[in-house]
Amino acid sequence: MIESLYESNCPALKLLARGKVRDLYEVDQDTLLFVATDRISAYDVIMKSPISGKGKILTQISQFWFAHLADIVPNHLVTADIDQMPAAVQQYRDQLQGRSLLVKRVDVLPVEAIVRGYITGSGWKEYQQSGTVCGIELPQGLRESQKLPRPLFTPSTKAEYGEHDENIHPDRCAEIIGKARADEVARVAVALYAKAAEYAASKGIIIADTKFEFGVDKQGNLMLIDEALTPDSSRFWPAASFKVGRSQESYDKQYLRDYLTSIGFDAQTPIDLPPT
Repeated sequence: MIESLYESNCPALKLLARGKVRDLYEVDQDTLLFVATDRISAYDVIMKSPISGKGKILTQISQFWFAHLADIVPNHLVTADIDQMPAAVQQYRDQLQGRSLLVKRVDVLPVEAIVRGYITGSGWKEYQQSGTVCGIELPQGLRESQKLPRPLFTPSTKAEYGEHDENIHPDRCAEIIGKARADEVARVAVALYAKAAEYAASKGIIIADTKFEFGVDKQGNLMLIDEALTPDSSRFWPAASFKVGRSQESYDKQYLRDYLTSIGFDAQTPIDLPPT
């Protein structure tokens, strides 16, 4: 069993893409294979050093949330059990076991559905400058990490690797995917966040914000795709140490962003990380 996987190699399958973390293969006309590698990225740049076992943890987290949130919207997961996958996939068991999802093939919507429950990160920076987040006006006097009056749907574009996602106003999202679909995405994304945040709170964890991705199946049904509420797509804060007016301790990639900021990272060049 391979413990650390920076890049998968499955030559019998058609490689469709390598993302910042996941490798995507075609299995047949109806299904795809998502492989969560141990790559880690920040500021849309993939670091040179893998985090051993990271992909397996991400896969387990997504499995949990897909099941927990299935009553709100269907998701693309077919199976995470390699024994239930086609033989063409099973032959790469040493690489794939525990870090792969067989998923339904859908048309991916070209926007990311970000939901913010607290004001932090790029949202806090924009608010300090203009009193808005993604062009949406917010009450005056908010402080860093403060809980917002209600969860806020703040979409972004989906950038190619090497480019940066762009935060956009919900009206721009409607222009890209149509108003009816954009309204549905906003409603579903906020509902997903609310249910997840309630569960996490019962475990002493604050979900400050998260990113969902959606697709549409052949029947036109909206589906939750990609990953769900992992440390790569969300900010998790320990509730016990939470304090408004400052940045928070985190269970996500913020430690990596903070390290890169401290060394003057140029947000462009992949680097080796210090050994752990």
